[in-house]
Amino acid sequence: MEPDHKRTYLKLFNSESREKEKMINHGARLSIYTCGPTVYDYAHIGNFRTYVFEDLLRKTLKFMGFHIKQVMNITDVDDKTIRGANAAGKSLSEFTQTYIDAFFEDIDSLCIEKAEVYPYATDHIPEMIAMIERLIDEGAAYIGKDKSVYFKIESFPSYGRLSHFCLDDLKQNASLHNDADEYEKENASDFVLWKAYDESRDGPIFWESPFGKGRPGWHIECSAMAIKHLGETLDIHVGGVDNKFPHHENEIAQSEACTQKCFAKHWLHSEHLLVEGKKMSKSLGNFYTLRNLLQKGFSGKEVRLALLQTHYRVQLNFTMEGLEGARNSLKRINAFVFRLKNIESGETGLEYRDSLVSAFNQFKVALADDLNIAEALAALFNLIRDMNGLIDQGKIGEKAAQEIISTLVEMDKILSIITFEQSELIIPSDVQKAFEMRQQARSKKDYAQADHFRELIESRGYIIEDAPTGSFL
Repeated sequence: MEPDHKRTYLKLFNSESREKEKMINHGARLSIYTCGPTVYDYAHIGNFRTYVFEDLLRKTLKFMGFHIKQVMNITDVDDKTIRGANAAGKSLSEFTQTYIDAFFEDIDSLCIEKAEVYPYATDHIPEMIAMIERLIDEGAAYIGKDKSVYFKIESFPSYGRLSHFCLDDLKQNASLHNDADEYEKENASDFVLWKAYDESRDGPIFWESPFGKGRPGWHIECSAMAIKHLGETLDIHVGGVDNKFPHHENEIAQSEACTQKCFAKHWLHSEHLLVEGKKMSKSLGNFYTLRNLLQKGFSGKEVRLALLQTHYRVQLNFTMEGLEGARNSLKRINAFVFRLKNIESGETGLEYRDSLVSAFNQFKVALADDLNIAEALAALFNLIRDMNGLIDQGKIGEKAAQEIISTLVEMDKILSIITFEQSELIIPSDVQKAFEMRQQARSKKDYAQADHFRELIESRGYIIEDAPTGSFL
């Protein structure tokens, strides 16, 4: 079933205006900049909550008929990468490559579609230097006593418009400006554009510049890479809510002071992730990378669904129970696909079409409403419920089953959680044996024994559907 792009308009919440705004498709490619990883360690599930959300946005835009160009940066130089490389006795590129490779392996596991461009910060130092020189010429930046270069926040009166902080408040309370770069600057709220070289801190890692040896600040990296690959005005800029201030606020200030143009028309931010109701922390023992969860036996699609199913602007409480729930949901979906693929007979009635069209439209309308994933998933599960009922009545034939599968394929272009290959849906022999034993117990009316086998099967993550025409896994 092909999506109808004409009747449904996509609306996305803009963090700057604090309103849902209609995205108009003018035929040109939308430029999207998405904050990527800082490659000093393996990415954790908090990071992947944002990356999965960004993937949902990308796929929804494509589903709604937009042509896009997405850029996701690779931050391979900052305080953490330099510290890690020096501690390991490796070059910066050798140290970061391990985590770059791991990042791409991880996004493959989570079925995240590749962006069009992945620029590395270390490949764009000349562009950063050029921006800094221009900012100095415009009077928006200055060289501090420590020879580092700083952005002068007072030169940009609209500073704070994204995070809705008042510039006067920032001056009075410098702690609001949670910038890791603390050097000798004119104003406590100014932020660093270029860090002067410090041999004890930086070791052999530095670049030459008109301001002396050193390396770029974190904020200027994103502005330079975004402008280089997408132009001076972006259609959409995306990231986690923790980047809204000061990182994204600083991007706006330095970019617009440099170009005199709007930096980004639309801002989207995903909320924080908690683990078992608490902030994720290694000291609390609730810190997970994707690799930790894969080692526990969960699949990438199960983790993806667990990260996906809460609306991006709502704080996500990640739990092992929730992850098990995602596993069971996928079992139900995949069992439905397996059932459809094995239909060989049935009436060729048209009763299924109303439910099919209704579910697909509900799915589309939900995503068009600021990526309302809960309603979109509800449409999917309502479809499964209705179609299973018709299959039980023998009212779904092979042709209808194929049409339903085609609709599921369309939905999964966005969700990326369904398994369509039957070879991947083979039920383990011990689970199948337990199912057969349950059937025998039911036939003998030994319901206590039947319940025992049901519990055993469900403990393995499988669900039994009891229908008028029989039971199936």
